[in-house]
Amino acid sequence: MKKKMLFALCAIVVAVVLSLAFCKGDKPRPVDYETYTVEPVTIANSVTATGTVEPIVKVEVGTQVSGIISKLYVDYNSEVKAGQLIAELDRSLLAAEVASSQANLQANKVELDYQQANYDRIKGLHQKGLVSASEYEQAEYQYGRARSSYDAAKISAERAVINLGYCSIYSPIDGVVLSRAVDEGQTVASGYSTPTLFTIANDLRNMRVIADVDEADIGEVEPGQAVSFTVDAYIDRVFQGTVTEVRLEATTTSNVVTYEVVIDAPNPDLKLKPGLTANVTISTLSKEHILAVPARALRFTPEYLSDREVAALPAHRVWMQKEDGQLAMVAVETGISDGISTEVTSGLEEGAQVVVGEKITLPELSDQNQSGLRFGPGRRENKRTR
Repeated sequence: MKKKMLFALCAIVVAVVLSLAFCKGDKPRPVDYETYTVEPVTIANSVTATGTVEPIVKVEVGTQVSGIISKLYVDYNSEVKAGQLIAELDRSLLAAEVASSQANLQANKVELDYQQANYDRIKGLHQKGLVSASEYEQAEYQYGRARSSYDAAKISAERAVINLGYCSIYSPIDGVVLSRAVDEGQTVASGYSTPTLFTIANDLRNMRVIADVDEADIGEVEPGQAVSFTVDAYIDRVFQGTVTEVRLEATTTSNVVTYEVVIDAPNPDLKLKPGLTANVTISTLSKEHILAVPARALRFTPEYLSDREVAALPAHRVWMQKEDGQLAMVAVETGISDGISTEVTSGLEEGAQVVVGEKITLPELSDQNQSGLRFGPGRRENKRTR
């Protein structure tokens, strides 16, 4: 019995010694907090896209009649005025059609005059009962046909004159010739569609960019927003513009949905050329000189709080460290956010220091326990969020 008691007493002593040894090696880790000083900042959000530089007004000039190009008066990059003669088609064939239609019109006029005189004569005789009703009706019928034929010939003659006028091609707008699709001596056929002879752009000092914005970003884009963009032709230069229109029609390419955004792009020095690819940045949100805190500060919650205490906290709050090292919660109201920083509209003043996370310094291991690696101060972000 005494040996059993002695053995139990020795076991207790060993357990106490081991416990003290372990407690001695597991020293409490010092806890410090990482803080951020509240100061005025600028918060901005932007949407990026690619687009194409285009003239605001671009007109394709064609011909409404077929024929041979006899004269070209403009070429690539020529400046033109509205109403300026820019090309002519050979007029000989259409001029002959005008002469033929005029002759046909004259013949129908002679026939009309004869049938009208005959109708007036038969009508007078019919009224006196000297001719039958059948003869009168026949004269009236012939007179009506002659008038219809004359009207048709008159319209045909007018059309021939109009077509002859189409041999002269004029610029519809003031602008610059971007492209010329024909040469002198080339035959053009109007057919079912008007062939394009020239493409004329209006004032190139006022251009636009048609940008394709992804469906995930289009909700942030509105007319009036500022835009900056670059083109590969001038790598070191940033051009400025303004969103003027967000088009509702969607375009789907390889299962990617985009919407066209029209951007006004002033071009006073004519550096921007039609067709250039633009890398566009649309400023969707910008506020300067506002108080903001890192988004981490709004997510931070001390780990010593229970779940019930966390549930009772305000939705938006930050924590500040008092002089005695304890934390104090401050309720705040928030505004805009760019995902990194969040505006604080009330609850904090400039210069305040808010806690953004815990900073834990690990104690150095003893020579007997270290395994060849020594870790410096570490940092971990609080995982409890709400």
